[in-house]
Amino acid sequence: MRNALLEVAANSVASACAAQDGGAGRVELCSALELGGLTPSHATIALVRERLRIPLYVLIRPRAGDFLYNDLDIEVMQRDIETCAALGCDGVVLGVLDAEGQVDMLRCRALIGAAGRMGITFHRAFDLARDLHRALEDVVALGCERVLTSGGQSSAMEGAGLIRELTTQSAGRLSVMPGAGVHADNIVGLAAATGAREFHASAKQQRPSGMRYHVPRLADMQTGEWRSDEEQVRALVTALQTLAREPGR
Repeated sequence: MRNALLEVAANSVASACAAQDGGAGRVELCSALELGGLTPSHATIALVRERLRIPLYVLIRPRAGDFLYNDLDIEVMQRDIETCAALGCDGVVLGVLDAEGQVDMLRCRALIGAAGRMGITFHRAFDLARDLHRALEDVVALGCERVLTSGGQSSAMEGAGLIRELTTQSAGRLSVMPGAGVHADNIVGLAAATGAREFHASAKQQRPSGMRYHVPRLADMQTGEWRSDEEQVRALVTALQTLAREPGR
């Protein structure tokens, strides 16, 4: 498979550096992966931009929950996008739906307008749309470079059949990028099942806490951080490189 690329969802400066060191082709920077990802802080974006040589896309999601946003949410998102542009980011990752489960074209266009020349990925709000085939045409019409999807299922492997349909439907107008539950043991099979060329993974593991003093009654506040793991990233990249060497790919 030629030009296969791994994007890593990185939740910190350390995670972004681990992704780069492991061979990732792009970083999607976020915070709060346990909530599905939220927009990281200005300082985090700035520091990651200083340290990365690979493309940096930033998640624009102001809160957890659904993707039905009001005017205040949109204003926050627009300002975050302007910050990303000012800091020299390569792109942003966004998505807005209306109450009926359609892509909110008006609000998405406003956000994309704020992005200027930055690239646009439509995130997994896509998977909550009423009709994914129609939603794909809307995302194409918005001018997005790619859509991140699990094929409407809890994992990309479960949704692989629909992801292949969407890849065929896209006809090269954008990249359909599988994400959710992607790891080194299944990425080769996922590539074969979907025909995709870009893949999204967090490649994370929980690190042990360095605290020696503990308060037993508050155990849930004393766990170690989740961080993208360089070796997991490298294993994913190695699997993609194996695909590239196979005859006929």
